[in-house]
Amino acid sequence: MSLPTDGVRPLKYVDALREAVEQEMERDPDVFLFGLDVDDHKAIQGSTQGLLAKFGAERVFTTPLSEDAMTGVAIGAAMAGMRPIHVHIRNDFLMLCMNQLVNIAAKAHYMYGGSVKVPMVVRSMIGKSWGQGAQHSQALHSMFMHVPGLKVVAPSNAHDAKGCMITAVRDNNPVIFVEHRLLYSTESAVPEEPYTVEFGRARLCSRGDDVTVVAVSNMVIECLRAQELLSEIGIHAEVIDPISLVPLDIETIHASAMRTRRLVVVDNAWTCCGASAEIVARVLEMAGPRAGIEVRRMGFETTTCPPSPWLEAHFYPNPSTVAKTIHSMVRGTDAEWEPDPDRVRLAYQVQFNGPF
Repeated sequence: MSLPTDGVRPLKYVDALREAVEQEMERDPDVFLFGLDVDDHKAIQGSTQGLLAKFGAERVFTTPLSEDAMTGVAIGAAMAGMRPIHVHIRNDFLMLCMNQLVNIAAKAHYMYGGSVKVPMVVRSMIGKSWGQGAQHSQALHSMFMHVPGLKVVAPSNAHDAKGCMITAVRDNNPVIFVEHRLLYSTESAVPEEPYTVEFGRARLCSRGDDVTVVAVSNMVIECLRAQELLSEIGIHAEVIDPISLVPLDIETIHASAMRTRRLVVVDNAWTCCGASAEIVARVLEMAGPRAGIEVRRMGFETTTCPPSPWLEAHFYPNPSTVAKTIHSMVRGTDAEWEPDPDRVRLAYQVQFNGPF
């Protein structure tokens, strides 16, 4: 990655997204941003705040409630040489434009023999927040991982959010940009100047010799909290953030798993046919039958996303369930251990103040 060292300061994830888009729009007049309510006063939770005033309604504008048609507009603009950033708000709503994304955006470069490019960014939020239930809490990134021609990124912190957004805008392929809404208020050190975060290079978040933990998006934060709890009882977890799911840095994950001989993949989605399944399968294929790597997958329980906070506590992985799973792998199922209940609530539960 290309990383400046000057002007680094703490910045929220949501502000890092906005800053990246602003800087790319300043740099390249072909970049424009559109989507439902991007010009609303709430500005997609602040991620598009001030862009309309700065760049005008020809480059920042709302759309009709027609995901399929507006995605067609984005694809056509991209084919014509523009670089659209299309905001869909919720990941669930991408189901309404799957034909456009899967059969047109992803395949055009191949079908036209490389003469056509589709440089577009598709932003959407995943994840729970305040009991949004079955149709507004899903994380469907694995559906897009299945399709050649689409890139899929899920940055877990403000630094990577800015760098990945700039990389995505400059990429000549369609990029599905996955943002967990509970990350929006989290802060990390972010340079003021533009920089890129390279797709296909994972980040080693903590080192350890007992178990490899691969965490997707918001689960990076929760797994690092689990890692802290485990370190206090002498279990040392190596936590890896893949950052991009397509392309995937499987080499880094494989090397770590070969060393620790244990692999846990924690996703913000269901495990069946998911990102966790793909990561585990590729590691075991590379390792071979004699590697002896013990594996676990963690994600949504096998039911529809519930709206009840009580049910949510059982549905989503959390620092307690992650830590207990790792503990049983390292120490055995007969060794009982229970983390401090006051330290295992999801990070957002301390600071979240309402849906909007």
